[in-house]
Amino acid sequence: MLAGQLAVLILVNFMADTAIGAPLVVLSDMLDHFDTDQAAWLSASAMLAGAMWAPVLGKSADIHGKRKVLGVTLLISCAGALVCAAAPALWLFVAGRMLHGAAVAAMFLTVALIRDACAPRIAMVAVGIVTSGSAVLSLFDSFFVEALAARFGFQSLFLLSAAVALAMAIGVRVLIPESPVRIRGRIDVTGALLLGGGLAAVLSYISLGTQFGWFAVGPLALLGAGAAALARWFLVTSRKPEPVIDVRDLRGPLVLTLLVVVLGTGAYQSMLQLIGIVGDVPGSLRLGYGLAEQGSLALIFALPAGGVMVGGPVAGALATRIGPAATLAAGAALGTAGTAGMFLGVSRFGAAVFFVFVLGLAAGALMTSGFNMAGALASADRQGGVSSLVVVMVAIGSVVLNFVGSAVLEATTVVVGGSTENSATGVFSYIAVALGAFVIAIVLAVQLGATSPRRGPTRLARGSEPRGGRLGGTPQLPRWRRSGPRRRAGSGRRGGQAHLTIRNESIPDPGSVAVSGIQIVDLGRPHRDRITGPTTPLLRTQ
Repeated sequence: MLAGQLAVLILVNFMADTAIGAPLVVLSDMLDHFDTDQAAWLSASAMLAGAMWAPVLGKSADIHGKRKVLGVTLLISCAGALVCAAAPALWLFVAGRMLHGAAVAAMFLTVALIRDACAPRIAMVAVGIVTSGSAVLSLFDSFFVEALAARFGFQSLFLLSAAVALAMAIGVRVLIPESPVRIRGRIDVTGALLLGGGLAAVLSYISLGTQFGWFAVGPLALLGAGAAALARWFLVTSRKPEPVIDVRDLRGPLVLTLLVVVLGTGAYQSMLQLIGIVGDVPGSLRLGYGLAEQGSLALIFALPAGGVMVGGPVAGALATRIGPAATLAAGAALGTAGTAGMFLGVSRFGAAVFFVFVLGLAAGALMTSGFNMAGALASADRQGGVSSLVVVMVAIGSVVLNFVGSAVLEATTVVVGGSTENSATGVFSYIAVALGAFVIAIVLAVQLGATSPRRGPTRLARGSEPRGGRLGGTPQLPRWRRSGPRRRAGSGRRGGQAHLTIRNESIPDPGSVAVSGIQIVDLGRPHRDRITGPTTPLLRTQ
């Protein structure tokens, strides 16, 4: 049964992947069809939609149920794909993409469902499988999409996407059980509109600035409106009892986690963009870079997906032993190595093949570890909202670093044989920007590891789950008692003995080193001490 549920959730994430990547394969066909050069709107609109939808979907999932909201999200994406397929004009196509892109935000809902359904150690591995398993299908997706579009037109891609979204909505309804973890509350509609609209406007400014000019009236108007909306949201949300995203929770380890995700995934996406650029340049131009005619470019484009497929599950498995903070740092380190190697890879095919695979490993580890770390820092009834922040960070990082890289290339062009080409200086500067982002991510990840537990997650002993009713979505725990050798208060670690300190606090779920009601602060020898309920062990550390 679990295998079937994982398969459905993997296909849901594949739907999100195709909403972002598949249209890029037929980008030139869409530009010709709509007689426009606005490639940014066609390519970036789905990612913008993900940033816009994620916060409100996360809050809705925590209140109304994750399965229900996931099903509705897939139906919205289905409707958007149909609009894209039938759109006679660019503005209607972009509107459809903003609906179609809701599938991008659905990724965090699959993660939240996994964390609610599985024990913490199993959940970390399952998250890696679900977030990276779709890469198996992505290995062949570009070839299929290209053939489909050549035969039936690019519209067939969106008709197929609509059919898959509808099938997945039915699969989620039939096979995925609803999460019992919910909170009581209501959706802050005004806050959701301000946050989603503000993010979309600011990211649109970044997307359009390179085409229309950073100081043109249109882009500046978008930036001003977006900044005003975000400022208003920030001021209002601190006074709301039930905000879409509680800014008071954005502190310490969670902020560090989100910063590592935004820098790491953004640098990875920007390197994929660069690979597409240098892959079309022949070495005969003697620009100092170029991979055309050296080998199969399809192999280079497929290898990152293979790396993601391996990196995600491995990071999930390792996180059960060394913790998600350590695997997050490892992902950033892999990204640094892969990006540094691309200084050689932009001109040598063999090096490019190896280092793009390393970048794929980094992306899989970063995504899986980002979700696992964010989930471990949130209580069980806040999984949807916190996981949605990871999607927002991925969207922001991808858009910002992609367009920063594009701006670097446009500022350093050279004229060769009467045509304008990207210079080697621009290409290497582009790589340096991505490398700098990964290095900063490593520093932040190390800091995160220093403030996080170094061991894997705790687990609940079988048959000893908290009993009692619910109050605002938080389990009411039984009375606690401590078993094991007695220790003098404040004795600390003396003579090989362990010291256990606990403090009353309502904090993260059992995916971290905590249970609602108490938090383990210092545990010297976990195999010696345990916390017990009225009759059975309730919590053991590994």
